[in-house]
Amino acid sequence: MTKGLLHHVEIYVSDLKKSTDFWGWFLGELGYSAFQKWDGGQSWKLEDTYIVFVQTEERFLDIPYHRCRVGLNHLAFHVDSRQHVDEMTKTLNNKGINILYKDKHPARGEDYYALYFEDPDRIKVELVAP
Repeated sequence: MTKGLLHHVEIYVSDLKKSTDFWGWFLGELGYSAFQKWDGGQSWKLEDTYIVFVQTEERFLDIPYHRCRVGLNHLAFHVDSRQHVDEMTKTLNNKGINILYKDKHPARGEDYYALYFEDPDRIKVELVAP
């Protein structure tokens, strides 16, 4: 049954090349496959859900994204293990990707182990392990 599950998420980005380089390897790590590609965008799919990245028109680039404004704050993804979170942390560090809240990394709770980082447009991304 798919009722209530997300069908897709579409995100406009400032630099499609940078975003698809970032999201392509990251989503691949989570099991997504390339799905659609056209001059102004690209998507990746996992089962019945896909994520789309579209190049923002130049006339709209003067207002940069900020996750604390009205709109999307972050995307959070499940992973299978705390080890996967730790491996992704190393990979992100090696790629020079900004890890957020380093003083509290990894975020921990009784049933929570998470990593927070930013994509090229500074959209916060979260990985959550049980």
